[in-house]
Amino acid sequence: MKIKDPHLWSPESPYLYTVTTEIRDAVSNQLLDIIKNPLGLLWFRFDSKNGFFLNDKPYKLIGSSRHQDYKGMGNAVPKKFATRDVELIKEMGGNFLRVAHYPQDPAVLEACDRLGILASVEIPIVNEITESESFYNNCEDMQVEMIRQHFNHPSVIMWCYMNEVLLKPHYNDNKEKQKIYYANIARLAKRLDSITRKEDPFRYTMMAHHGDFIRYKEVGLIDIPMLVGWNLYSGWYGGDMSGFPAFLDQFHKAYPDKPMMVTEYGADADPRIRSNEPVRFDKSVEYATSFHQYYLDAMLRRPFVAAAMIWNLADFNSETREESMPHINNKGLLEWDRTPKDPYYYYKAMLQKTPFVKILGSSIRGAIAESATDISTQIIQVASNMEENNLMVNGKLFGNKKPNNGMVEWRIPLNNGINYIEIKARRKGEVLSDKKIIECSIAAYSLSASEDSFSQINILLGAKRSFINKDNELWQPDQVYRKGSWGHVEANRLS
Repeated sequence: MKIKDPHLWSPESPYLYTVTTEIRDAVSNQLLDIIKNPLGLLWFRFDSKNGFFLNDKPYKLIGSSRHQDYKGMGNAVPKKFATRDVELIKEMGGNFLRVAHYPQDPAVLEACDRLGILASVEIPIVNEITESESFYNNCEDMQVEMIRQHFNHPSVIMWCYMNEVLLKPHYNDNKEKQKIYYANIARLAKRLDSITRKEDPFRYTMMAHHGDFIRYKEVGLIDIPMLVGWNLYSGWYGGDMSGFPAFLDQFHKAYPDKPMMVTEYGADADPRIRSNEPVRFDKSVEYATSFHQYYLDAMLRRPFVAAAMIWNLADFNSETREESMPHINNKGLLEWDRTPKDPYYYYKAMLQKTPFVKILGSSIRGAIAESATDISTQIIQVASNMEENNLMVNGKLFGNKKPNNGMVEWRIPLNNGINYIEIKARRKGEVLSDKKIIECSIAAYSLSASEDSFSQINILLGAKRSFINKDNELWQPDQVYRKGSWGHVEANRLS
């Protein structure tokens, strides 16, 4: 069968043909069975130096991973929620979904096909393996079943089979047994990679590693798949953000002919926690936003990084976590109920081609007066892809700025109480605006001299963060003691 002048499938134009397959009785021609499958016509390749190409055009794959659980429902969510998650990636300007760490509802890939979101799918071999032939056989069965079930989805461009499999190594107290364990992992990886290439010689194989470059190299896992993914968190779980581009360059120098991608990156973002001075592991939304800014910029500057996969699209249940939100991993761009956080809007500003502007930050803020005037200088951040951005606060114009890496920032004096914020933005004749009301609770410079009566003042002792609880009660950041005011006198402060 030949199709003349085919309409190619792409993120911009996800055109789907329909292939109808029928089984009919050879004698009576009676229809016995029928099935319809989507058909997207495309070709693609990965290049170790220049990343990903679709229909011979370069694309930087940018998107996220997804877990399906939803606040109040758990994992068994209706199909419309699966579809909505893919729509949220599309609305963000993304073009990729890592279906992690297991195949999910068929509605996910069906939505990817329709919306033009490229995808990877993987089987759940996570952190470690069991050394038994029954385990190996089950892994092979899962891989084959996954490929055969999803083979006809044009959105799928790679099959994956292990995630951070060396994260929890067995036999740390017995190095000889550990060598055997590592060898068994490598053998299983080779079996799965071989089976995958036989089942589907047209798509790529990929394995996602955590950031222990030396260990994966020594075990031999880097050499097995066609593509290598790295889950990297420099500046979150340890080190600082500069370790991220350094790792990318180190790997590319060591393996210049190996296509690579970043399969996980992100930082916790608790919407209740805010900071004008964000630091690593403070859980503030502001730190998470700066983290994503730094990481995305580093990847956009390196054409050899084929893909950027954010961890995660939305917050999800993680039972063993006992942090600011117990049992929740809150690295999501969206909250558990899919309410967008600031980093989601940052990506919209960076990835959307249509005009976009959004005032970020909490509508409730805590601060400490800088003097007897009850005024506090606050940071106003705006996510924007507009050329001109004019900020007005309480009727006063604070000037025009151009975005840097998708963001515009002002330091503005806010009054105690209600403040009216408006941004007016322009780009090539197009005009957009956004408004926000910020209620600022400013603690008096001198509590003893304050004319305002108060029943309480909540301070996060030793911290530079503010915290807002479910009842909108606000905890202020602490301050170093200033003469005539109040604060702590110790030199060391908690993050």
